[in-house]
Amino acid sequence: MNKSVRPLAREQKSNAPLQGKDRSSSKQTKPETTDNRNELIDIELFQDWIDNQDIPTQESFLSFCQETYSIIECFLYAKFLGYRGSISTFDHWVTSKYTKPDHRKILLDEIEEMREDIRRLREDIENMAVKRDVGVARIAGMEKELRSTISQVEQFTSVKDRRGLMMAGADQAFRELMSIFKDDPIAGPLHDASLSVWAKIQVSE
Repeated sequence: MNKSVRPLAREQKSNAPLQGKDRSSSKQTKPETTDNRNELIDIELFQDWIDNQDIPTQESFLSFCQETYSIIECFLYAKFLGYRGSISTFDHWVTSKYTKPDHRKILLDEIEEMREDIRRLREDIENMAVKRDVGVARIAGMEKELRSTISQVEQFTSVKDRRGLMMAGADQAFRELMSIFKDDPIAGPLHDASLSVWAKIQVSE
């Protein structure tokens, strides 16, 4: 009987730290739960801000967010419309509503794949698995495609940066003008004009 009891005692001792680990692991999940709750609060806060806008503004803004890949540009548009919250709050909302593909990352991944293909082809040439003249011709074509893709990435990044800077500058300029003329009769027409300019900036390349 005593021999049968001892293993149970050892099992009870081994179970003690496991219970402690369970408690600690449950504590570790609390920050994640808190983050999820805060994210939901952020989404609700921004949605409330949108719901308080007039219908034409809502439609224009939601359409812009749906068609624009850049979260920064969408955030600048929200700021232009009077949003005073943080970009993290906006980011939670926009990512919950719209999928934003990262075209730059896609191109960079393609570049890495091309480089790997070229490396393997060179190995095949050295191992006589591919005829040298055929392999060299294929490498030349692949390197030309690689340079073209790299150029696309540079152009994409340049356009995106320039557009973001232009929108940020326009946003700051409009805010300064509205602040200067906030008590002036010209404030209304100035606001309408700024909306027109902003609309042109949105479609510019």
